[in-house]
Amino acid sequence: MLDTIKSMDEQFVLPTYARQDLAFESGENARLKDTEGKEYIDFTSGIGVVSVGHGNPVVSKAICEQVGRITHISNLYRIAPQADCARRIVERSGYDMKCFFGNSGAEANEGAIKIARKYGEVDGQVKRYKIITLEHSFHGRTITALKATGQEAMHNYFGPFPDGFVYAKSIDEIEGLIDGHTVAVMIELVQGEGGVQPLDRAKVQALAAMLKKRDVLLMVDEVQTGIYRTGEFLASNLYGIEPDVITLAKGLGGGVPIGVVMTAKKDIFAPGDHGSTFGGNYLSTAAANAVLDVLEAYKESGKLDEAFLYFETELKKLFEEHRGLFTDAVGFGMMRGLRAKDAETLARVIANAREEGVLVLKAGRNTLRFLPPLTISREEMDEGFARLRRALAAL
Repeated sequence: MLDTIKSMDEQFVLPTYARQDLAFESGENARLKDTEGKEYIDFTSGIGVVSVGHGNPVVSKAICEQVGRITHISNLYRIAPQADCARRIVERSGYDMKCFFGNSGAEANEGAIKIARKYGEVDGQVKRYKIITLEHSFHGRTITALKATGQEAMHNYFGPFPDGFVYAKSIDEIEGLIDGHTVAVMIELVQGEGGVQPLDRAKVQALAAMLKKRDVLLMVDEVQTGIYRTGEFLASNLYGIEPDVITLAKGLGGGVPIGVVMTAKKDIFAPGDHGSTFGGNYLSTAAANAVLDVLEAYKESGKLDEAFLYFETELKKLFEEHRGLFTDAVGFGMMRGLRAKDAETLARVIANAREEGVLVLKAGRNTLRFLPPLTISREEMDEGFARLRRALAAL
């Protein structure tokens, strides 16, 4: 079966991914089974998407029931699960905001950029349009989100890019880059693709206070960090800040495409300023509401925090046992990484892990990245780390 899938993929699908010769056909929580019948422990959750695990019965039931009634009708009409999802996101966040629904993290970040650009358009004044982002950041693959990404390697081939993005080497450099045309700063509180690198909490709080005084918007990309990935509903809650704009995606839909931009500038858009045919339809928001049902109960029971602590403890044990391979342990919550000593070591670890039946990811700065389902059990963690130890022993 794998050979047939590979043949069709190579013949008909554009080669935008360096795909592994592996295809899956079923899963249950953090366990996956490939087309050849081999089982894997999934420490990736589809790059942070399958937050409540594979084949989650609550989400599956909600999707099936919704599809049996209505899947899509368009945003020309009121959509009950969308309105309810927006309410729940806003109330759980603790911020006074409104939401716009799209289909991905990149779309959410495009919406954030449009909010900033419109905010900077004031009649009779100098237009403010510049947005400062950080080096090593990643904000998506649309033309504008790609330019917002502070990795120079991402800026090949697709120019000319939209103007107005400025890159700071670190959070300390941001204030010195602000000028009369600056309208916003966009940051990830934990840089996922950039190496699972958390920003300093005190520096982020100081940045938020400074930007507020200067009327520069603080926009936080929580595509990876949001929806309990770092322990709280939002990483912004964990950092103790109140952003002007927040973007969400990945874990909110539990595998169904969804993106959200939420903002305290609740009257920034008028009808026609922004839109999405599919965004926030019955299917995606019914799935998101089911995900929220699962994770809210899991968090309130204390089991989510217990799982985070156990995963952290076991990962640190692994790190201490293999200091010859790894130089640092980074991240928090269920968004973690081990810095490999070099790129070759990282590639070998990932390949060996796959052979041993455990899926892990790579990120910038030679980082072995872990984004397991938030509902991963202790048994699944133990099995995954046992397999990873075998992979490391075989290096």
